[in-house]
Amino acid sequence: MKLLLLAAFALACVDESQGSSTQQRQTRNQSGINERTTCTVTRISDGDSIVCSPLGKVRLLQIDAPELSDGSIGRAAREKLQSLIPIGTRLTAETDVRVTDKFGRVLAFLFLPGGEMVNQEMAKSGYVTTLVYPPNVKYVERIRAAVLDARKAKRGLWATGGFDCAPRDYRAGRCR
Repeated sequence: MKLLLLAAFALACVDESQGSSTQQRQTRNQSGINERTTCTVTRISDGDSIVCSPLGKVRLLQIDAPELSDGSIGRAAREKLQSLIPIGTRLTAETDVRVTDKFGRVLAFLFLPGGEMVNQEMAKSGYVTTLVYPPNVKYVERIRAAVLDARKAKRGLWATGGFDCAPRDYRAGRCR
């Protein structure tokens, strides 16, 4: 069973737009459920998605940032993530039960070299809300507590009304 899941993970992680070396494919094959692997940030897509070599596209678990198309709040969330993990940062990516999403992105908790969880740091800073899709619930209480703390302290986008429309509601066209 685990080999089947690891194979599915390896296939889902291939980023055809950037190609894939033999070493990258082997690294992906060694990763799987509840596994940790290192990667290097090559691009910050938005406030909750990056490209991290050799994994490819990575979606940070349990957080939801405003979309770039949402204007200044989307750009602010991306800038906050860029300040936490600039291009070239080496991270540890940890998966949970579901390793990839329907878009083929790796679903992960990211950790800085000092051990801080990037997902939680984004929540503490006030630039994301909580978004949980079971069965990936490993650190849900940590993330929820960090979002609640940021909201109460009016940090980040909580200070400006940036979450008057939740990111998932914006994507669904339920705002404005």
